[in-house]
Amino acid sequence: MISLKQKSPKLLVIGDLIIDQYLWGDTDSISPEAPVPIIKIGNDSTLLGGAGNVIHNLKALGADVDLISVIGDCEISSKAKALLTDINISTKYLVLEKNRITSKKTRIISSHQQVIRFDRESTKIISKSSQEKILKTFKKIISEYSCVLFSDYGKGIFDTKLTQLLIKIAKKNNIKVLIDPKGSDYSKYTGAFLLTPNKKEAIEATKINIKDKASLNNAITYLRNKYELDVSLITLSDQGIAIYDGEFRSLPTVAREVFDVTGAGDTVLASLGFALANDLNIDDAVKFSNLAAGVVVGKIGSATATLDEIIDYELDLNNSKSDVNIKTLIEIQALSEEFKIRGKKIVFTNGCFDLLHSGHVQYLEASKNFGDILIVGLNSNKSVAAIKGNSRPINSEEDRAYILAALEAVDYVVVFNENTPINLIKAIKPHILVKGGDYEGEKVVGEDIVNELKLVSFIGGKSTTNIIKKIQDTN
Repeated sequence: MISLKQKSPKLLVIGDLIIDQYLWGDTDSISPEAPVPIIKIGNDSTLLGGAGNVIHNLKALGADVDLISVIGDCEISSKAKALLTDINISTKYLVLEKNRITSKKTRIISSHQQVIRFDRESTKIISKSSQEKILKTFKKIISEYSCVLFSDYGKGIFDTKLTQLLIKIAKKNNIKVLIDPKGSDYSKYTGAFLLTPNKKEAIEATKINIKDKASLNNAITYLRNKYELDVSLITLSDQGIAIYDGEFRSLPTVAREVFDVTGAGDTVLASLGFALANDLNIDDAVKFSNLAAGVVVGKIGSATATLDEIIDYELDLNNSKSDVNIKTLIEIQALSEEFKIRGKKIVFTNGCFDLLHSGHVQYLEASKNFGDILIVGLNSNKSVAAIKGNSRPINSEEDRAYILAALEAVDYVVVFNENTPINLIKAIKPHILVKGGDYEGEKVVGEDIVNELKLVSFIGGKSTTNIIKKIQDTN
């Protein structure tokens, strides 16, 4: 994901624009008029939903986005246009259709629970005139985009004939079409790059009861073959996402805690489109969308996930696996650049850390206190032998790296082969370099590269050499 930073692909969203209103309150009594709770509204919020939420998710990821949709001549439409303008989305491709009501869903939330929802909308198929305007605009602008996303909420935009024409035009221009489908008849989506139905929707569309791996394989294969998709996906809630592109596999979910699944499908569609527009392969794109969905279901309401949130979420998920914090030079350089962009102070120290003892741990804890991220450069087996002789190290570089990476104070470990970590320091360019107190008054390798050098005194009597000597004397 770090490789996606600073990238802004141009994507086009076509779909049903919805206004999501949330009324937030508390309840502590029952109405005397009927056995229903009285909710005292404390505040309210109005957000873009439907295709608007797909756009919100794309904008949060850093994409450049345009929208084609149909709105009515009503007050809700005016609010929708204002919300689009607020997030710098052009309204020039919105088609106005008289006597139509733009969809608005109002939800009442009490104690983090959705109590009720009421809707006001038009759901009839848009007029022939509106369809012709969409088609004319699409033909004119399609070549500008890396990917097209169809957000079908069943509100009337995706007439079968129009949908098929749009897909064919996109394919003629070699543009991928990703669709969040609606209903049980997917024939209008034939020829799309991929669809993103959930398990329930896939069962309705295929008439296959998905209850195990075999039936899931049958359903996902049926969807790809029948509707001539490049890739067939089925989202499986807490069981992840299944993929079939000639080969079946399933990638696990990464959600830790679920508060609200509202808009999670929009996040999956948007993050898949963003990832594919940045040339990620389908497996990496699905992994990315899984992480994005994991972020948003931990929030209340139609939510979005930024790249920073996704990166933090993945790092947090991996905290229990020490080896994921052992990085190559290229990986740590990319991570360092990312942390600097986000205002994190990077601390660097290095050493052999052969037989880890309390002196090492306290030294590393003191080092971490100088900043936000502690990166430890670890001398390789070859490097240790060159410095300390052929009898060292006692422990292999793999074992030493893993133990260091498991320490709470250490964020990342990088193994280096040279006698000094100068190349590593040049790559990372840390803010602070930490060395032992025995370097007082001496020239320290890399101190001219960093902002500040810190010296930390070692605990007397604690050393690997002393431990080895004690073992030898015992024998």
